[in-house]
Amino acid sequence: MALKLLIANKNYSSWSLRPWLLLKAFDIAFEEQTVLLGDGDFKARIGAHSPALRVPVLVDGEAVVWESLAIIEHIAERFPDKAIWPSAPVARAHARAIATEMHGGFGALRSAVPMNLWRPIESRPLSDKATADLAGIAGRWRAARERFGAGGDFLFGAFSAADAMYAPVATRIRTYDLPVDDLTAAYVEAVHAHPAFVEWKAAALKEEQVLPEDEVDWPVVKRV
Repeated sequence: MALKLLIANKNYSSWSLRPWLLLKAFDIAFEEQTVLLGDGDFKARIGAHSPALRVPVLVDGEAVVWESLAIIEHIAERFPDKAIWPSAPVARAHARAIATEMHGGFGALRSAVPMNLWRPIESRPLSDKATADLAGIAGRWRAARERFGAGGDFLFGAFSAADAMYAPVATRIRTYDLPVDDLTAAYVEAVHAHPAFVEWKAAALKEEQVLPEDEVDWPVVKRV
């Protein structure tokens, strides 16, 4: 039975991006079902699958998995032939640690600069807490790249689950022109150049629904 992934708006939904990007990057077939965040029946439609009433949700036969990191782990178990996590035990442990940290942390940065792929690149000042989050993320990326990234442009060389988890942050850094070092900037470029992300963003730019809470310039909506 084919996998079905329920996602929300591609322009705004950072949580949806993560498992979608992973499935696409590893050429795993799935059915995509979009439920827009601003639709009045959003909770009813998602609630039919997930008690959390949030996206993403993966339906795999009788298995229903919500929360992006849990979905990624399920995919890794379901497709053990795919290098979804680094193969070396030490690198894999490190990847899981920073992926989990991204799942539950860095809230100040995420709140200050929501993912918004159609916003033109314009700088935005950050609070001290958000600035500390940005420095922490750049530090995690730098440590992974320097220790494990010799084989490619991503955190552990080849694209992995850790990159899927951090991809939305890479979009925030670009959209809001956040100040980062050269290594971090190069990683942001690598994420944006990945064919799966290019496909996601192209679809995002065609969307029409506007969510004021994710438009930092509201009531102005800036679009490329």
